[in-house]
Amino acid sequence: MHEMSLAVAVVDQVETAARTRGAVGVSSIALDVGELAGVVADALAFCFELACAGTVVEGAELITRTVPGTASCTPCAEVWPVGMPPTLLCPRCGAAADGLVTGRELRIREVRWADPGAPRDKHRQPITEES
Repeated sequence: MHEMSLAVAVVDQVETAARTRGAVGVSSIALDVGELAGVVADALAFCFELACAGTVVEGAELITRTVPGTASCTPCAEVWPVGMPPTLLCPRCGAAADGLVTGRELRIREVRWADPGAPRDKHRQPITEES
């Protein structure tokens, strides 16, 4: 399950940023996850909870937003949503896609740091925000 390695990588990056900032906790982490990235949101949320245990990130909410996959065509400059399974032929001219524009990303969009004086709730549930 590669979601565990992804969750560990996110927690490691946020922990590094927290040390740099002197942050004592994290209230939430927002991720952009491409629909073509092969990430199962529920599995990522489960793994995130495990990866957070004993870290400054423990108790943080995980908010994921799905980024639709899009492809581009050089001959006619068309950009289109590829969907699942992906449609990689240009709907305008029929040429093969030159490449994916979006849909493969896994990016930390935002980290909200915990208020140093606020009590920490270490049993928050991760949430998914689909857009």
